[in-house]
Amino acid sequence: MKSIFGHLKTITKHKWVVFKLSIKAGIPIRGLLHDLSKYSPTEFFESIKYYQGGKRSPIPVAREEKGYSASWLHHKGRNKHHLEYWYDADAKELPIIPFKYMSEMVCDKIAAGIVYSGKSWSKEFPLEYWVSKERDKVLANQKMKNFLTEIFTEISKEGIDKVISKKHLKEVYDKSCK
Repeated sequence: MKSIFGHLKTITKHKWVVFKLSIKAGIPIRGLLHDLSKYSPTEFFESIKYYQGGKRSPIPVAREEKGYSASWLHHKGRNKHHLEYWYDADAKELPIIPFKYMSEMVCDKIAAGIVYSGKSWSKEFPLEYWVSKERDKVLANQKMKNFLTEIFTEISKEGIDKVISKKHLKEVYDKSCK
């Protein structure tokens, strides 16, 4: 029972932080719709089983035990703000992801760090996490990787409030997509 309410609290807190960031980013509807699939039976029940006290995602724990995460497979296939949604093993080229989903992705990655790291979160966290755990491992169009790297670098220097705005995100996105 504790893991049910704990997980519910964690994902709801994550959605709330994403929503607040999405307002700053000028995409409030994306913030409202963000991660609704986490409440679906496929994602919710596996996440309860592997709940980590709100300090770590249950997805890697499921992978460690089972070799895969049904929750992640379900989630990435339904949420366009994940790089993995756009991956096609048979495609000749990885796509340019639309701006609204890249903006939501930025909000999502920042919010995940804030929720899982708690008081130890700093403005350097998104860049450090992106570079050490994701950038060179995920299959995505290099232009999308460049966009994320630039935004997270700016956040590490200037903070969220100076970087997260629709105008600024769009400028960096357009520059990255050239």
